Amino acid sequence: MSDVLLELKQPRLHGMAGAWGDLVEQGGVGVDSSRWLIEHLLQAEGTDRAMRSVSHQMHAAKFPMHRDLAGFDFEVSPVDRRLVTTLASTAFTENAHNVVLVGGPGTGKTHLATAIGVAGITQ
Repeated sequence: MSDVLLELKQPRLHGMAGAWGDLVEQGGVGVDSSRWLIEHLLQAEGTDRAMRSVSHQMHAAKFPMHRDLAGFDFEVSPVDRRLVTTLASTAFTENAHNVVLVGGPGTGKTHLATAIGVAGITQ
């Protein structure tokens, strides 16, 4: 019971959590059999909220177009693949460090900057 109450309170569904607690205390008919439904609905709500959050953040970032590291050709551009992969983990943001990409036109700066931003949002 406590895990369902916790799962209901986490997305701020306090009314539902209170009602669930009352049903369990009263020993309502079918509470145990309907637990799977509540758990399934909570999982669906969590997934939907996560997807909407990523969509909102991607829209707010206003990237010129969707780019990711899978679409970047490391063979053509003289870029350190290991460094870019490390930057894509966005660990540098924990210490509030900046990343500056320097290079001539057509070297992939915008692609890499967008891909690092997309990686940060989706992680």
